[in-house]
Order: sequence, then C-alpha cells, then structure tokens
Amino acid sequence: MGETTDPGRKSAGARRSPESADAILDAAEAVLVEAGYSGFSIEAVARRARAGKPTIYRWWPSKAALLLDVYQRQKRVDNPDTGNLEQDLVGFLKSLFAHWRDTSSGSVFRSLIAEAQSDEKAAAALAEYARGRRVHTGQMVERAKARGEVTADVDATVVADLIASFAWTHLLTDRLDEDEAILRRAVGYVLKGIVAGDAGDATAVRRRRRRIIARPTK
Repeated sequence: MGETTDPGRKSAGARRSPESADAILDAAEAVLVEAGYSGFSIEAVARRARAGKPTIYRWWPSKAALLLDVYQRQKRVDNPDTGNLEQDLVGFLKSLFAHWRDTSSGSVFRSLIAEAQSDEKAAAALAEYARGRRVHTGQMVERAKARGEVTADVDATVVADLIASFAWTHLLTDRLDEDEAILRRAVGYVLKGIVAGDAGDATAVRRRRRRIIARPTK
C-alpha cells in the first residue's frame, strides 16, 4: 500500500487554495529536478509558479518546509499491516530504504537533515515532520497493542524513534543496500531486547549480587 500523507503532518498555511498550492508544489518539484537541492530557491519556485513570494512564505515559512512537502508528496513507502509487528516493521524499512536508494528523495532528505544542523527554520521544519513520522510509524505498534502482541504500556513513539534512528543513520552513512537479514536483526533487537534471560530483572540482579558477596574467598 502506498503512503503519501502523514496523519501528524500539518502544513504552515491552514487556509489555502488547493489549486494554488498544487501549482506551487508542481513548480517546486520542477525546480528541484532542474537545479538540484543546492540550486533550489523560493524565488525560482515563485517565477515558475507565477506566484508571489509572500504567498509561498505564508503557506511555507521556509525553503525547508516547502521541500519537505515536496518530499512527502513524492514519497511512496509501504505501511504494512500483516498482523505481525516484526513483519510490518521489516517491510516498512525495506520499502523506505528502496525509496531512498532508487529515487532522488534520499539525497533531498539527507540534505535537509544536514541543513537543519545550522539553520533554525530547517530544524523546526524537520522536527515537525519527524513528529508526524513518529505518529505514522507508531500506528504499527498501536495495531500490535490492539492485537495483544505487545504490552499495553509500550510507548509507541519511543519504538518509532528507535526505528527512525536506525533508518536515518543508514541514510546519512549511505548504507541503504543492507539485505533483509540486517533489517530483521535490527527490528528483532528493538522488539525482543538484548538482555539475556532474567538479567534485567531487579530481583534477579540483587540475588546475583548476594551470591557474589557471599562467595567464600580462597
């Protein structure tokens, strides 16, 4: 199933003409194709769309906000609902990595993340986008809760952040060609944890400590 919108994503201009917004987004896509990320500007988009810069800035407060909407508009990533959380998350990562690898979206999003490190408006736009992504990915966890597959106290947003951290790290370090086994291992660590047996249980830890303290010395 193709995913094109984010439940948590809100554009800056709540009241805007859909036709005008589409024309601006069409122009932004064209400028991005022709000039690349480094040559992308609000001025160039305004000229191509025959729109005023104030109109664009009223609906998108920054270049990054507009680019994120272009990125989101082009995005085609699966949101699986297989009835099994591990399968859902692995399927999501496979689809996301393929999308980043096989289209220009990967380089655009990587550039947006880089710009956010030194530009406050880009950082704010990326943070808003990330909130929407957190909700979207968290839906897979919420469905698993409803099935009784995971406990009710699991924080879906934290799980979503862990999955996103894995994905963004691979994007930024150009490791999008990982095979499914690596993705499945990463998801397995998130879902099953890495602590052996009862090692994480506080009572068991105290019991082991008592055994160590009581152990006779030679």
